[in-house]
Amino acid sequence: MQLKKYFSHTLVFALVLIADSSFAQKASLISSLAQQNQWVDSVYDKLNRRQRIGQLFFVRAHTNRGQAYSDSVGKVIKKEHVGGLVFFQGGPGRQANLVNQYQQISRIPLLIAMDGEWGLGMRLDSTISYPYQMALGAIQDNNLIYKMGQAVAYDFKRLGVQINFAPDFDVNNNPNNPVINYRSFGDNKYNVARKGIAYAKGMQDAGLIAIAKHFPGHGDTNVDSHFDLPLLPFTRERLDSLEMYPFHEAINAGIGGVMIAHMAIPALDTTKNLPSTLSRPIITDILKDSLMFKGLVASDAMEMKGVTKYFPNGEADLKTFMAGMDLIELSENSKNAAKLIRKEVRKKHIAPEEFEAKVKKILAAKYWAGLSNYTPVVTENLLQDLNRPAATELVQQLSDAAITLIKGDSRLLKQDTSKKTAIVSIGVTGQTVFQQELSKKYPNSMLFLVGKDTPVSALNKMLESIKQYDQVFVGIHDTRLRPASKLDYSSDVKLLIAELAAKNNSVISVFANAYTIAGLPGIEKSGAILVAYQKDDAMQRAAVKAITGQIKPTGKLPVSVNTFFPTGTGQNQL
Repeated sequence: MQLKKYFSHTLVFALVLIADSSFAQKASLISSLAQQNQWVDSVYDKLNRRQRIGQLFFVRAHTNRGQAYSDSVGKVIKKEHVGGLVFFQGGPGRQANLVNQYQQISRIPLLIAMDGEWGLGMRLDSTISYPYQMALGAIQDNNLIYKMGQAVAYDFKRLGVQINFAPDFDVNNNPNNPVINYRSFGDNKYNVARKGIAYAKGMQDAGLIAIAKHFPGHGDTNVDSHFDLPLLPFTRERLDSLEMYPFHEAINAGIGGVMIAHMAIPALDTTKNLPSTLSRPIITDILKDSLMFKGLVASDAMEMKGVTKYFPNGEADLKTFMAGMDLIELSENSKNAAKLIRKEVRKKHIAPEEFEAKVKKILAAKYWAGLSNYTPVVTENLLQDLNRPAATELVQQLSDAAITLIKGDSRLLKQDTSKKTAIVSIGVTGQTVFQQELSKKYPNSMLFLVGKDTPVSALNKMLESIKQYDQVFVGIHDTRLRPASKLDYSSDVKLLIAELAAKNNSVISVFANAYTIAGLPGIEKSGAILVAYQKDDAMQRAAVKAITGQIKPTGKLPVSVNTFFPTGTGQNQL
């Protein structure tokens, strides 16, 4: 029986991957929401006011916080009749079991959501991580990104998850953005729109609800809304033409959901210190009426300081509800918030038909996701299915397609394999995949390691040693969990990079956020520069393939680094 189930899952994934980029596989969520639905009407009629309000709330869930925490979430499900859960850190096996338990105790099947911009690996151990959106922004074949969307959908659905709070449709035109940055497809609004739509269509065609975020655009902020309220000080004309452009395109393409950001935007709503999540002019007047969006409108996490700083204890949830929100995510105090909302509904301070439409929209999303015929997550072969060879192969394909040659050509990449070669990895404490794979192609080579804070004496000694080598390959690695726009190297190590770049026949590969190149003066003197965007093994293998002529570096820089390397820089001469 287990073997039969495994082949069944494999077949489903194969069918998903060969699907084309139309919505032919399944009626879109948007069209489904517009239709009368007997199941939705029947469920709605059986719920009282308290239970209907509960359907709008999605609460936090983890599988790495112990039994007491898991039990507390179960109590909230029973008492507050919440519409869904948002799972965060943990493991896939534990999550599958917990989803089954939670679904069993819920009167109405729960919509399970995750924030998985680069797949399950963003949250769960033992699962696949696909490249960050900045790396995807460099890829010229959007069909690969569509396939990634389908693969992500397979993973989510295999784990009993129906919503992905992704893709990120923000145009990141601020290199110092502390919260979006590498999570964006780049600073070109057209590229962001195309890539985001490809990713979203892949997920939606495979039956997963995609949520575009963070409307009306979080890409040009210097404040993280997790900690404070960012200000977007631009004109309405600028916001319409730039920040909102990708969302407009996503809506036209049939995106199922849109997430609202926590930002103060005076050009759209002059109310002081009012986050966009609480603004009726932004949510209802602009998104729903002007842009005619008919899908799910979801809040960003309502526990974030960007909203709770000025509206604590459930007050923010009431305001977002009145502003037009459908899905209230991660309330700071869902019990009190529901009580406040119930009072307003009872007093008819919101039109009864608007309230009914909100609740039915959540129920219709459940129907579209298949929850009217809910079946538990199959736990047999779960890890094997989530780590199938086809997914690993797709990660490598995406990485190969993202590699970007921003300086140099094939003559400086594929150097003489018989010459004495120095292979240097910077920012690490042990040998890297880049060094191991490259040394196989250059047998007459020596490996050098440089830490983030290696003393000057050791750096000078290494430079002296490298003089005897004919050619130098350098890997710049950001080993931090997230690739920030500035490297945490000492100034001496940064000077070393400039020294290495100035050497004859030097090739530098950057396994870090593309913006970090701007903080490395002198790197532009290198004979050739490859941008690989992140530290992952697949990217390191892709760089080696490009250097040795196994693939063409066809990527284009998705962001402007500096005057040397603007958006769109990229060569493919091989």
